[in-house]
Amino acid sequence: MKTSIFKGIIIGVFSISALAGLFVFSTYTSNNSGENTIGPVVIWGTISEDGIKAALAVFVQVSDNLKNVSYVQKNPSTIASELSTAIATDSSPDLVLASQEELGGLAKFIAPIPFSALSASTFQNTFVDGAGILAMPGGYYGIPFLIDPMVLFSNRSILSSNGIARPPVTWEAITGLVPSIAILTPNRQITRGLIALGTYNNVHNARGILSSLFLQTGVPISSYSSMGVLSANLGSSESGNTSGQAVLGFYTQFADPTKVSYTWNASLADSRQMFLFGDLAFYLGYVSEARYLREANPNLDFNVTVLPQPATASAKKAYGLIYSFMIPRGANNPAGAYQIASLLTNPDEQFTFASYSGLAPVNLNVLATPPDSSTAAVAYAEALYTKGWMSTSPSDTDAVFSGMINNVISGRLTIESALASGERALSALLQQ
Repeated sequence: MKTSIFKGIIIGVFSISALAGLFVFSTYTSNNSGENTIGPVVIWGTISEDGIKAALAVFVQVSDNLKNVSYVQKNPSTIASELSTAIATDSSPDLVLASQEELGGLAKFIAPIPFSALSASTFQNTFVDGAGILAMPGGYYGIPFLIDPMVLFSNRSILSSNGIARPPVTWEAITGLVPSIAILTPNRQITRGLIALGTYNNVHNARGILSSLFLQTGVPISSYSSMGVLSANLGSSESGNTSGQAVLGFYTQFADPTKVSYTWNASLADSRQMFLFGDLAFYLGYVSEARYLREANPNLDFNVTVLPQPATASAKKAYGLIYSFMIPRGANNPAGAYQIASLLTNPDEQFTFASYSGLAPVNLNVLATPPDSSTAAVAYAEALYTKGWMSTSPSDTDAVFSGMINNVISGRLTIESALASGERALSALLQQ
C-alpha cells in the first residue's frame, strides 16, 4: 500500500464523486409518496448472515427503504478474490461489508467516498474514534457500521470456587492469579489453565490478542512515513522504541515452564474449546462469540467483561474488528448503495443491527445510552476505545506473529531479535 496506490484510487473515485455528492450523509429520507427509490442493493459481507438478515426483516415490516436489500455472507479470506472476479465479469455487488483486516486486499477494488460527500467533521462527530482507520487521502474507504471488540470471558464457577468475586481488570492482576487457579501435575503438565497466552497456533484469536497488547503499550504496529509509505512498527529497538519487547516478553512468559506465570503450552487443545470444556478460567475473544459459547455449552456459567488493561495505562485501548460499508468498482447501483450505507448509520438502525448481530454500534449518539444486556453494555463501552491497524492479510499477519512467538518460546531467537525480524517481515508484506 504505497502512496502511488492511494493516488490511483483517488483518481478513480473522482469519476463518481459528482454522483456521490448528490447525497447528504445521514439525512436520507424516502420520498413523500412512500415509493422506494433506492432500487436493488446487493451486499456481500463477512458478518454472520443470521443477525444481519434478521435485522433487515425487522425494518422491511415497517419501511420500504430496505425491501430490495439482500445480504450474502462471504468468507473473509476469499472475499477479495471473489470481488475481483465479480468485477471482471460485471457481476459486482453494490456494497461490501468487511473489517479493517480485509481492507488491504479490498482497497484496490473500492471506490472511496470523497470529503465532498462525507466531510471530516461529520465523520468525527458521528463515529467512534477507531473508525478513523478508514480515512485516506481525499476521503474514506467506506462508511462505518459495527464494531466487534475483544473482551474477557470468565468461568464464574472457577472464579467463585477460588474466592474471586470479580474478574481482574489489569494484566498484572491476571498474572497474579496463576498460582491459585492453574492446576499442574507434579511433572508440570497443565490440567487446568488460567488463560491462554504464550503460544500462537492453539490460542484462539492470538492475532487480536497480540494486537491489543501492542496497541495498549503505545505500539502502532503499522504507521505511515512522511513520504506516505506504510511500514511496520512493532516497538523494536530498530524503530527507536523498545515497548514491543515488553509485549513479547509478557505474552511468552505464560508458556515458560520455569516461570511462576506458566499456565499454557503448545500441547493443549484450542483455547476456545478448553474454555467450553471448563478447563480454562479466562478466554480472550470477540464479543460476538458470546452467543456461540452459550449455544455450544448451555451449562457453561460465564460472564463477559472488558479487556484487561496495563496497570499503568493512562488511556484504555482494545483491539477490535471495525466493520464498514464500501462501494466496489463496478457496482450496479452505487447511488442506492450509498443511501443504504448512510441509512444504516442512523440511531434506530444502528441499535437494531447491533442487537441482532451481537456487535456494537459505531454511532456515538447510540453508544451514549448503555443497553440493558450486560454483554451489550460491555461491547458499547469498549467500542468507544476500540482500535485497529492497517494490516496485510490476516494469514500473512499470522505467519509473522506466530514466527515471532515460536522463535522466542523455542529459544531460537532472543526477544529483541525475534521482534526485529518480525518487524522487517511485516514491513515487506505491507509494502508489496
